[in-house]
Amino acid sequence: MNTQRGDIAKKSSVGFHGVVRPTEGLDLFIRGTLENIERLRVASRETYEGDPNIDEISSADFLGELSSGAVLPPTGDLYFNVLTRLGEVAIFETIDSEIKEINGIHVRVATPAALYRLKKGTIRAQDHRDAAMLRERFKLKDEA
Repeated sequence: MNTQRGDIAKKSSVGFHGVVRPTEGLDLFIRGTLENIERLRVASRETYEGDPNIDEISSADFLGELSSGAVLPPTGDLYFNVLTRLGEVAIFETIDSEIKEINGIHVRVATPAALYRLKKGTIRAQDHRDAAMLRERFKLKDEA
């Protein structure tokens, strides 16, 4: 992985907004199209050369009735959970986002309010801590 992409990968979603915490993985939402699934396969093959799991990335997993995705790479210390949707809660098109720049690369990230909405109601303790930090830092309010 080149240095610039590595720097981007080390940032958690909340990290792009100044809420710093260690992370072992990033959730990456992609628009659910056959073309994007193929782009994911091509980029994964280029980045993780020789990984036999990449051939198992199935369009049906991403575009089928059940929400599913891929976790890349199969081993390592930072994982990418690639999704086309999060249950009935969110798809790429419904997540409010903005463009951030890091080392000259433009990256689309969820807004603080969108991250808060996605994280506040999960069962993961880390998501609850993230939501609390986002709420405090950005003075976010729960919707009525």
